[in-house]
Amino acid sequence: MPLFRISVKQPKITGGQRIEKGMSVDVVSNSMSNPVVTNGGQPVVDAFMRIYGVDIKKMGALNMVYLDCQRIS
Repeated sequence: MPLFRISVKQPKITGGQRIEKGMSVDVVSNSMSNPVVTNGGQPVVDAFMRIYGVDIKKMGALNMVYLDCQRIS
């Protein structure tokens, strides 16, 4: 099971929620594909909500414009 690190590339403020460049989460995936675009990005949304308390899907930041994905292992 590959481990991915999802990092914020640029800041965004929407609806009282804020993400900043450098914020990152680690996500384990069952697939070799980018977890931001696989299964609607739900594991990434859950990780950002759990760690930072922000809903990146509701903010409109669940895409590769705002997020960078790197496979760690």
